[in-house]
Amino acid sequence: MFMEQTGLIYTSDKCIGCNKCISACPVMSANIVVNQEDSVSQILVDGSKCIACGSCFDACEHNAREYRDDTDAFFEALKRGEQISVIWAPAFAANYPNEYKHMLGGLKKLGVNRIISVSFGADITTWGYIKYITEHNFVGGISQPCPAVVNYIEHFAPELIPKLVPVHSPMMCAAIYARKYLGINDKLAFISPCIAKKFEINDPNTYGYVNYNVTFSHLAKYMRTNHLNAESVDDEIDFGLGSIYPMPGGLKENVYWFCGEDVFIRQIEGEKHVYEFLEDYKKRVMNKKELPFMVDALNCGKGCLYGTAVEAEKTKTDDILYEINRIKASSKKAGRLGAWGQKATHEQRLRHLNRQFSKLDINDFIRNYTDKSSDCKIKRPTNAELDAIYLDMKKDTNEKRMINCSSCGYNTCEQMATAIYNGFNYKHSCIHYIKDRILEEKVKIQDMSNKIQAHNEEIVARNNYISEMVASVNDEFETLNMSINGVINGNSSNADESGNISTSMTTVLSFCDEMKEVFARINELLIQLGNNNENISKVASKTNLLSLNASIEAARAGEVGRGFAVVAGEIKTLSDISKAAADDSDNNKQQIWEAMNKLTAASQSLIKVVDEVNDRITNLAASTEEIAASASVVGEVADGLHNRFKELLEI
Repeated sequence: MFMEQTGLIYTSDKCIGCNKCISACPVMSANIVVNQEDSVSQILVDGSKCIACGSCFDACEHNAREYRDDTDAFFEALKRGEQISVIWAPAFAANYPNEYKHMLGGLKKLGVNRIISVSFGADITTWGYIKYITEHNFVGGISQPCPAVVNYIEHFAPELIPKLVPVHSPMMCAAIYARKYLGINDKLAFISPCIAKKFEINDPNTYGYVNYNVTFSHLAKYMRTNHLNAESVDDEIDFGLGSIYPMPGGLKENVYWFCGEDVFIRQIEGEKHVYEFLEDYKKRVMNKKELPFMVDALNCGKGCLYGTAVEAEKTKTDDILYEINRIKASSKKAGRLGAWGQKATHEQRLRHLNRQFSKLDINDFIRNYTDKSSDCKIKRPTNAELDAIYLDMKKDTNEKRMINCSSCGYNTCEQMATAIYNGFNYKHSCIHYIKDRILEEKVKIQDMSNKIQAHNEEIVARNNYISEMVASVNDEFETLNMSINGVINGNSSNADESGNISTSMTTVLSFCDEMKEVFARINELLIQLGNNNENISKVASKTNLLSLNASIEAARAGEVGRGFAVVAGEIKTLSDISKAAADDSDNNKQQIWEAMNKLTAASQSLIKVVDEVNDRITNLAASTEEIAASASVVGEVADGLHNRFKELLEI
């Protein structure tokens, strides 16, 4: 949230959101608590609600409040050659007893035309007050020289507007006198101890008679910085007891001087007390209770002498009070006041006062007021709305709603809730809300801490379990490495053996080929044997035929052929034996042939099997080599994992 601060008083970057300004301020709506971009709360000023009472300046230890006036614009106008005359507050002499005339001389040197003390205007105000009150029986009227008081009544206590004395302040009486009775047409600058005087200057009811509010603090700083002091300049118009107006009860003492002390004048001042009094006084007026002759009300506790625009270091001592008392004593001397002096009675003083201003028209000094409360009314939450705000602030019991610690700047929890309802503040400004939040967070943090502790214990248990598992896995890795090394070594051996078997099978295959060749040669021999057996059978047949012929011939020869018959018989026997041998050889050849055929077929099958085995052994050797290579890779990975687990185990 961002709020532009356009009023007379504004918050600087020094604000830390301590709430002291809220506590001191009489107007709830003038201070708006906001969160800036850095999330730090700051208390900004709503210029439309601020009455410029200056209480925040006294309360703020961080010098976070500053104000605007017309000092720079006044000096710029002088540089441009504008015709300007000065009216100065009587508190100026009390604040700068040894300097003010030289400061006025410096202004004169810069081009200021005329210089008039507002003390003379205060005398007119006293005359106007007494005249109006007595002529109109205006009992219980509230004095209005203080613009902060007037501003408060117009904005926040409009019921008291009819009780504001309708006579202008000393500043305005001096300005009206200067313009209407002295014929001064210059712009008028008021040397002022008060920030709020700018409200009075800008009010339509003051007719724009005064143009610049030049405050003590800014004026002194400007003149010292620019070395503007010059020869002293005195007042143009003599004045009476009006010089003591800025002191507490100054107006009251003026009235006593002319009306006697039998009249009851209620004196009240102080940035907080005066507004509490006005709220109570409003009830008194509404209830038609007895009222005083008049009310002398000032915003500042020590009067205008220590006004809101007085230099801070001067407010730390009573030197100004001592000085105004010297001025007071001087003003009451007969030589200064003449017939108004101490030796005269208050009736004589009043007659002389009226005679002094007999040529003045009281109507020239009558002041009107305006009800400006329409935009300043504070909305009051209903009971239901108030209850909702309390609950949001975690005030769920009557005790919590009645803490009234004032740390938020308001007197009661109900005022704080009302401020929240109107958007002036927010719940985080309540220290007890923050405290309750902290307690809740503490419980949450404790619960979270317990959960974290339990989780940590679980983690420790898991870590122990993991450590055990890691140790176990480490052992398993050792076994795995040994197994992998065994596989690698076994596969290498298998690869070698497979190679040897393949070589041996090649030898077997060669043997089978050689055996085929031998079988082929045996087959050739068997064929040759068959041919031989066939020749033998042929020879045996022929021999048998010869033996038969020989036997026939031997029979024909008789005794002579008997011996030849024996030979023939032996030849026949030989022939039979040869034929039987040939037949038997054929039978053996057939058996050998059948056996050879079986051996050849078996040899062919063996060769096929050997080829298949040889192919499989070759594939097995290749696979074994691949397995050995993969096992090496697995071994490397296992070693890496082993090292990682060793590191984890060490952690």
